[in-house]
Amino acid sequence: MDTYVTGITIKTLREKKGLTQTELADLIGVSSKTISKWETAKGLPDISLIKPLAKALSVSVMELMTGNTVINKNISSNILRSKFYVCPVCNNIIRTVGAAVISCCGITLPPLEAEETDKNHQITIEKVEDEHFITVHHDMTKEHYISFATYLTFDRVQFVKFYPEGNAQTRLNLHGSGFLYIYCNKHGLMKQKI
Repeated sequence: MDTYVTGITIKTLREKKGLTQTELADLIGVSSKTISKWETAKGLPDISLIKPLAKALSVSVMELMTGNTVINKNISSNILRSKFYVCPVCNNIIRTVGAAVISCCGITLPPLEAEETDKNHQITIEKVEDEHFITVHHDMTKEHYISFATYLTFDRVQFVKFYPEGNAQTRLNLHGSGFLYIYCNKHGLMKQKI
């Protein structure tokens, strides 16, 4: 982890929950003096107390550690609101429906911002029977390649992983209105409205 819980975070979350220092202390089995020390930056919680502290404050351990709380306002779970995350260490690909705090390989990952496809990342779509043949016109070398393509509509996801030195081609069932996303390991996430 590149961050550790701060006193300001503890105090803010405690007050948001409507707890006194004594009430929080009772919930996790420490003294109110200890909570006061944490909140005034005169000490830090022991690592063994992080999970109980997060539970008492009704947040995840990651939210407690980063100080960024997440409120999922995406009640209807519209898949078009998906967020993508790619780990720069292991290239793990994570998709969420709505806001989240995502960590991989000890790094808190920011959601990727999609740009419109450009001339170096053109996509050709050809109708073949009841599917569409998708080709991303891009070199596929070990150093520079398209990692994945995904098609999102409000109610479904189709995801295809590509590999270096392979072809950036696939068949997808394009029903309804949505977005086709591609991820270039050098230029990031791009999208095209379908």
